[in-house]
Amino acid sequence: MSHVSHLECSVCGQRREAGVVQTLCDCGGPLLVRYDIEKAKASWNRDSLAKAPPSMWRYAPLLPVKDPKHIVSLGEGLTPMIKADRLAARVGVNDLWVKDEGVNPTGSFKARGMSCAISMCVELGLSKVAVASAGNAGSALAAYGAASGIEAHIFVPRDVPRSNYTECRAYGAHVTLVDGLISDCGRIISERKQAEGWFDISGLKEPYRIEGKKTMGYEIAEQFGWTLPGAILYPTGGGVGLIGMWKAFDELEKLGWVSSQRPKMIAVQTTGCQPVVRAFERGDAKTTYWDGAHTVAAGLRVPKPLGDALTLSAVRESGGTAIAVSDEELLDASVELASATGIFAAPEGGACLAALNKLLASGFLKPDERIVLYNTGTGLKYLEAFSTRFPQSNRSEQDKLGGLITPR
Repeated sequence: MSHVSHLECSVCGQRREAGVVQTLCDCGGPLLVRYDIEKAKASWNRDSLAKAPPSMWRYAPLLPVKDPKHIVSLGEGLTPMIKADRLAARVGVNDLWVKDEGVNPTGSFKARGMSCAISMCVELGLSKVAVASAGNAGSALAAYGAASGIEAHIFVPRDVPRSNYTECRAYGAHVTLVDGLISDCGRIISERKQAEGWFDISGLKEPYRIEGKKTMGYEIAEQFGWTLPGAILYPTGGGVGLIGMWKAFDELEKLGWVSSQRPKMIAVQTTGCQPVVRAFERGDAKTTYWDGAHTVAAGLRVPKPLGDALTLSAVRESGGTAIAVSDEELLDASVELASATGIFAAPEGGACLAALNKLLASGFLKPDERIVLYNTGTGLKYLEAFSTRFPQSNRSEQDKLGGLITPR
């Protein structure tokens, strides 16, 4: 099933044993899963995917779960890659695609990471987990906790989108609303986890959520016939998805499935919370805490991502960049994306289109490049954010249409 070899610290390189409960390295660095690629190559090839399941678990040989009975799946992954010709014509490019993660279980890409992480919790015998979330990770944990029988404790900011709170409660999770940001939620878990017996499944505090998210990179390669695009614009809060894709491209090259050519990885943030952009522009290896973080794109309101060094490294190694857009720009872009493609994107997805417009105007991206925009979730989970664009007035539809409608 799995060709997992060991765990390795992303900072100091220390080797850790796989198959036992692990969190961060002693140095504080996130742990990454490593595989015996040569062994995988002997028994797994691209042609075998024709008979693989239509989910992210089609890549199981390079995922960490050893016993397939432990997999907790709701059908996550293998999301559509949609050619956006009408949108491309509007923005002035020739080859534009949208990877729509909003069709995943619980409506976001977070399902990928939680499927893998909760499957590993089942394999390792863990029964109580906790997560600090801006919203969608909490929804995903609640769902996979319900599917597995694992007790889920979710800590979210008090102003979390209503859809996330409702989902978590419906799935039976324990939800705590916190006066603060995701960083404050994480602090509370750190203070209480030992006494409560929680395993902290927050982003990069365990090694397995990134493994689920890396399958986005595998899918991009497979959906484009094993030739990677020229640029990927990715909405970056914690940055785990971007880090995971970069890891996937390296694994794919070692398998011999793709060449050494890499996409420009572009981290997209908002002007109200842009720690990665600031660090990138300064030439820093890590971020510093972003004071007063605010944005309607809840998933981008991460003032100090744990994986900041890995994100910045991937962006720089790829020849990419980091860019911030305003809330006004990303909401306008979300509406433009919806009207031109039929994809009702989350504000985070809209941020990528707004960033694309800026990067084309600056000349950083060229019209003839193959460009992929990531929509990480459905806009249906952010109706409060879109209310500023489509307010419900007190005028009746009869008034609006000049009296053409007769009330029943």
